[in-house]
Amino acid sequence: MSWRVTLACTKAEAEAIPDSADLFPAMDSPPVIVADEPDPDKPNDWRLHVYFDQQPGWDEMKAVEKLAAESDPVLERLEDADWVTLSQEGLEPIRAGRFFIHTPMHYNARPESATCFEIDAGLAFGTGQHATTAGCLAALDRLERDGRSFENVADIGTGTGLLAFAALCLWPKAKAIATDIDPISIDVTRDNAAINAVPLGMQSGELLLAVADGMDHPMIAARAPYDLLISNILAGPLIELAPGFAKATAPGGTMILAGLLDTQADAVVAAYEAQGCEVVERGRGEWTVLVLKAA
Repeated sequence: MSWRVTLACTKAEAEAIPDSADLFPAMDSPPVIVADEPDPDKPNDWRLHVYFDQQPGWDEMKAVEKLAAESDPVLERLEDADWVTLSQEGLEPIRAGRFFIHTPMHYNARPESATCFEIDAGLAFGTGQHATTAGCLAALDRLERDGRSFENVADIGTGTGLLAFAALCLWPKAKAIATDIDPISIDVTRDNAAINAVPLGMQSGELLLAVADGMDHPMIAARAPYDLLISNILAGPLIELAPGFAKATAPGGTMILAGLLDTQADAVVAAYEAQGCEVVERGRGEWTVLVLKAA
């Protein structure tokens, strides 16, 4: 038996959904949060679904209520329902450049011409990350189409491993490392690598995994400098990590930074320009993706 809480929200609220584990730190099994757009003719009117594997209490309901300012949550019991499958039904695939990212529910929708990756809903992958994930994938796609080649890649704050997978797909002879502060994310990345046939290891064409707080890990230091560094996290950590990212990136190397709102982009750019980096590309839209050239 599982439970679902539904409430109306705005598009901005849907895209600002925090990580479920951060929202419910006391829960051993945090709920899955999924947002959808019920009516394409009303692009600002979205809806949140929060799936619990046990009945949520007062504290959990109040936490959900804070996700949308103008809506009251509705709780319903889902008898004999697979709540993970239900959550995936509302999570539409991402199409960015040559990439098609989907949950198992959309496996049969895979285009023949696309490079496809399967990522489960609820495992460090949510609708709130769609815009930044798509922007990073599109940036990687453009770099390859422009003839760029990379040999040493780092994905810092990897979440699901997806961006590292994409980089290895584009540059199959590269070495790559994916790290995250959350051990669960690294476990998820390992599982996703198996699902998507991404080889793990320390050699060329393989992905090395590590639990790390920012750049604080001996394997990150040992692999530096990187000619491609990717980080899709949040504006605050991106600013704090600017000196470390700049130091770990090879001269003239490329950084792809995301997870920041357009209103936060100037502050992030200033932090990296102070390290001698140059903005090569600044994506447009509410969620900005920055492509930078290291000093």
